[in-house]
Amino acid sequence: MTNTYDTGRLNLPFVGISTFGKRPYVEDWDSLDADVAILGAPFDAGTQWRSGARFGPRAVREASTLFSFGHGGAYDHEDDITYLPNTVRIVDMGDADIIHTDTEGSHRNIETGVRAALASGALPVTIGGDHSINIPCIRAFDDQGDIHILQIDAHLDFVDERHGVRHGHGNPMRRAAECDYVTGLTQVGIRNVSSTAREGYEDARAMGSDIISVRQARDLGARGVINHIPAGARVYITIDIDAFCPSIAPGTGTPSHGGFLYYDVLEMLQIVAQRHHILGIDLVEVAPEYDPTGSTAILAAQVLMNLLGFVFLARGM
Repeated sequence: MTNTYDTGRLNLPFVGISTFGKRPYVEDWDSLDADVAILGAPFDAGTQWRSGARFGPRAVREASTLFSFGHGGAYDHEDDITYLPNTVRIVDMGDADIIHTDTEGSHRNIETGVRAALASGALPVTIGGDHSINIPCIRAFDDQGDIHILQIDAHLDFVDERHGVRHGHGNPMRRAAECDYVTGLTQVGIRNVSSTAREGYEDARAMGSDIISVRQARDLGARGVINHIPAGARVYITIDIDAFCPSIAPGTGTPSHGGFLYYDVLEMLQIVAQRHHILGIDLVEVAPEYDPTGSTAILAAQVLMNLLGFVFLARGM
């Protein structure tokens, strides 16, 4: 592997501009040429309690510089594999333009970014923002064939409508289930008091959702959970950082105790990447204001880096 520090510059993590993993920034979305395109979606007007996820993309990018020491890939001694070698081309698209107070306009701009990544042949990875940003992400897949959604989250997010609101952060999985190209949802980590009422759970199951709590997931084990995804399904992964226990991820607007720990999620992601073609990813609800240690953003960046490593190893890269 080629180490970039051998070319004459050390370029430590705290030096330079905070693109994702210090990868190149591409402002012209019509000229994307990469395997992975990172898009920021700093929108949090869909929140029902604490705001602040609009600063998530910036925080996750800054945290991701921790994983940019210039090594030619990331060596994992347990797996004896170097993940994300230089041959995996990752670029940062910057952020979709957000229009204050305008959910639909902001969502359209996010959708435009995801469509640009897909048109270029790159794997779109969107960093939110609140979970409503998943709605435009999934809309962008309307010409990509059938997809199955793996949601890792504390909350079901299956509200249909409340007081006219249909595109907030409690609605995305309902909006996804309404898409004819979404063949099903596997919703993992759902627990405790939810923003979705009982009838929402009944609707979710009737519309093709498989709902697994944290305790059920631990009984099943990572392989057992991923076995719930139909064989051969092409998978979109959406990760809400509140799926993790707030003891390790306090920086989020709606923390819920009893959540996953790091390896609970990492092992599921490794197995789903081995078994299924991953079409797109989003990670949402990092609100750095509530975590002065910065560990929530570091967790988010580390999860994304590892997930990308699993995906491209499975692709032979």
